[in-house]
Amino acid sequence: MPFTKRIKVSLEDLDDLNHVNNVRYVQWIQDISKEHWTKMAPVEIQNKVIWVVLKHTIEYKSPAILNDPIIVSTYIESSKGPISIRIVEMFHEITNTLLVRSSTEWCLLNKDTHKPIRISEDIQRIFS
Repeated sequence: MPFTKRIKVSLEDLDDLNHVNNVRYVQWIQDISKEHWTKMAPVEIQNKVIWVVLKHTIEYKSPAILNDPIIVSTYIESSKGPISIRIVEMFHEITNTLLVRSSTEWCLLNKDTHKPIRISEDIQRIFS
């Protein structure tokens, strides 16, 4: 089930072309991923593990400009071993135009040792 939130583009989000800066999109991808995790995962699990990014693949489809309302949506596409593939999509709220689509490989680590660990069934159930 997708997790969503709304963003309104502000002046601080823009680049020299008056479009949302690529770096801001990456920040929004990170933000919604973390928000989804912290909202859905029990604190007991959050206290034992951390996620790190291995790879972002981002497709920029259409520009967003000042005051554009954006719907940001994320879901887990797949998980295997310690790796989870998270999709984030951003749409213009009024036109429903796809602005950005990303696929990020996240690796689950033991919070104390920082070594990769298999994604448990408990964690998989949270996001299925």
